[in-house]
Amino acid sequence: MTAQILPLGQARPQPTLDPMMALVATDLGRVNEVILARMQSEVPLIPELAGHLIAGGGKRMRPMLTLACARLLDYAGERHHKLAAAVEFIHTATLLHDDVVDGSSQRRGRRTANIIWGNPPSVLVGDFLFSRAFELMTEDGSVRVLRILANASAVIAEGEVDQLTAQRRIETSEDRYLHIIGSKTAALFAAACRIAAVVAERSEDVELALDAYGRNLGIAFQLVDDAIDYASDGATMGKDAGDDFRDGKVTLPVILAHARGSDEERRFWRDAIEGRRVSDDDLAHAKQLLERTGALADTLVRARHYAARAIDSLAGIGGAKARAALAEAAEFAVARAY
Repeated sequence: MTAQILPLGQARPQPTLDPMMALVATDLGRVNEVILARMQSEVPLIPELAGHLIAGGGKRMRPMLTLACARLLDYAGERHHKLAAAVEFIHTATLLHDDVVDGSSQRRGRRTANIIWGNPPSVLVGDFLFSRAFELMTEDGSVRVLRILANASAVIAEGEVDQLTAQRRIETSEDRYLHIIGSKTAALFAAACRIAAVVAERSEDVELALDAYGRNLGIAFQLVDDAIDYASDGATMGKDAGDDFRDGKVTLPVILAHARGSDEERRFWRDAIEGRRVSDDDLAHAKQLLERTGALADTLVRARHYAARAIDSLAGIGGAKARAALAEAAEFAVARAY
């Protein structure tokens, strides 16, 4: 590894997304215009429900990656605006569907659409947004772009189904878990970055480098999310603390704590994941076990590893300013856990 993503020795400023946001500010304004225009419908419930989530305070991380990677490659056209909007629609559609599947009640500090409008409208508006995403892809006219984003959409769905089948199965392995998050989270990060190389007409090697950056960033991002579910609170996370625990989701912190625990602790984890130990006291006990076994700390060590790999993927590509902004975005993905 050549990248160092956490301060050692002397203090450094906390990493933020500010450099990337400044890099793409003008482009992001254009993307937001596309999003606003394409989420409209003659059926009033559609823009009302979609707008609740799209305008709900998200950072637009995935479309920003498309824009920042285009800047990295000095792309001077406008194709990336519609494609970044398509990426955001895919992401938003998956969130709407996920909240229905998970029965979530809060996202980004607000009530979820399924709680306000019910499950059927949330699923159908998610389908609408998927359709809008594919309209934008076909308007771009690139079969390669369409193939990348369509494949990512299929992989995301596979990852969600795989996670569903692994739910409440404490025997889920670390390898399987990493495969799940590589599909359900990292695939869209990777595609969002890779399509920038296509519109900029760069080589396949550059495509693969940006794909690797996004994929590793996505895995780091999800690992940190999984740790934060146990180490933070609802006000900080914008969702209910302990949701993964109560939903019986087997995430990396749980896998590590279960593997390292005593027989009694392993029985606790089995009972908890299978839905028999989900009280607030049980959640507090789970947090203690995660701390004692080093499971949370080691999950973040792995996240730092993937963030470093993401940064290394950009070596020698594009301008220094854009590359530094993308590197800091990878640092931010991990540093937000502290």
